[in-house]
Amino acid sequence: MIIKLIISLVIPLLIGFLGSLATQSSISSWYVTLNKPLLNPPSWVFAPVWSLLYIMIGINLYLLWQKFLAKKIDKKTFQLFIIQIVLNGLWSPIFFGLKSPFFSLIIILSLLITLIMIAKQLYQKHKLNFYLLLPYIAWVSFASYLNLGIFILNL
Repeated sequence: MIIKLIISLVIPLLIGFLGSLATQSSISSWYVTLNKPLLNPPSWVFAPVWSLLYIMIGINLYLLWQKFLAKKIDKKTFQLFIIQIVLNGLWSPIFFGLKSPFFSLIIILSLLITLIMIAKQLYQKHKLNFYLLLPYIAWVSFASYLNLGIFILNL
């Protein structure tokens, strides 16, 4: 049980760490040259917000993994949760590594749609999982706005 919790926490934190490697290489060079939308927060905001969200994603993963093994959630919901982790992990290397606001916009909108699908699945029977997802959905919605703004303002 504790091993599953550790694995569940390490997976999103590792994805976040790997994404930060792609981010660091571009944050002080390419990213600073971009035109950004009006509500763009200072760069220091992103690390603490994402760290907290990755911990919440890990806790949610653990709870869903337990429910999946106990057959309390369906395979589709669990698979969607894994897919959203993969999409999350792809965004930073595509946005910062490939310097592609367009393709990263496709990724983040796919992530947002996947999160909404997961929330819809969890809402009725798994309230804690649903509530753990809400801050993540809110932040990804905001990040989608930022990504779209950067794409449009830098055509």
